[in-house]
Amino acid sequence: MDELNINPERITDPKEKSEDKNFDITLRPKTLPEFVGQQKIKDNLEIFMQAARQRQEPIEHVLLYGNPGLGKTTLAHIIAREMDSDIKVTSGPALERVGDLAAILTNLERGDILFIDEIHRMNKTIEEVLYPAMEDYALDIIIGKGPSARTLRLDLNRFTIIGATTKISMLSSPLRDRFGATYHLNYYEPDDIEKIVFRNAGILSLEIHPEATKKIAHRARRTPRVANRLLKRVRDFAQVKADGKINSKITDQALSLMEVDEHGLDQVDRRILEVIIEKFKGGPVGLTTLAAATGEEISTIEDIYEPYLLQIGFLQRTPRGRTATDAAYRHLDMEPPANQTNLL
Repeated sequence: MDELNINPERITDPKEKSEDKNFDITLRPKTLPEFVGQQKIKDNLEIFMQAARQRQEPIEHVLLYGNPGLGKTTLAHIIAREMDSDIKVTSGPALERVGDLAAILTNLERGDILFIDEIHRMNKTIEEVLYPAMEDYALDIIIGKGPSARTLRLDLNRFTIIGATTKISMLSSPLRDRFGATYHLNYYEPDDIEKIVFRNAGILSLEIHPEATKKIAHRARRTPRVANRLLKRVRDFAQVKADGKINSKITDQALSLMEVDEHGLDQVDRRILEVIIEKFKGGPVGLTTLAAATGEEISTIEDIYEPYLLQIGFLQRTPRGRTATDAAYRHLDMEPPANQTNLL
């Protein structure tokens, strides 16, 4: 089998692409009631924010974690709007020097929110400067070097940091402990994704059949960002082929053209499963070996492809490596081996 040729423009990739930004902003819910799904998080946030408003205090620092495309950035903006606060947006990799962080923090007013995306990628030096800022609302700056060096403490207005990460395990314990509230965003239920597709079609003034809504939702990998991207591509197809009307037939044709099957798997997902089944007899196979066989990076397989394949039961992690399940064999129209259960 040839090595896997990864398409950098994967339609089902949950990571944000540059072309997604304006589209996502248009569709982004502005309030908690508009935000579909993640009901437990919404219930907790409502009480959390209401209590802070009653005390007339900024909310405690919030950490949001979960797979890409599940709504961490959207929730951060909703929190800011609900708290009637200004929000400043940055990311872990963008904070390269202490001066970058100091410039942001000293310009925050009372109650402002600083949203740090990919907070797990923040420089450790920056992280250590952030500790007193989060805990004591003070910024310690070292002036000078050697024996003559001295520390200058600047008082800060009371603000809130909202951190977002896809890899909470990469956050140090001292940083995690400084967040007053931590919320894990899970994959969405198909019914919730269907509601999101229907809502967003309305915002875009699209004429969409309920069956088409269901088909897009069930192929969206339980991820709102993927649902939005599929809706956008189906809209384009319908505009050219069907006067803009999105029905079941047009949706099937569009998704078939994009090579997205009924489970939301694209060519890359299917090929990974085929490699495990055909090259390694269904597994188990180690992640390093799988990466070498597919020509893909270990981190990409682990962070992008694996989570969804595990969620839908096509892949299993075992002490000896990754194993394709009976469901994966059936999906690829292959016969599972008789000793499959012994491999787990």
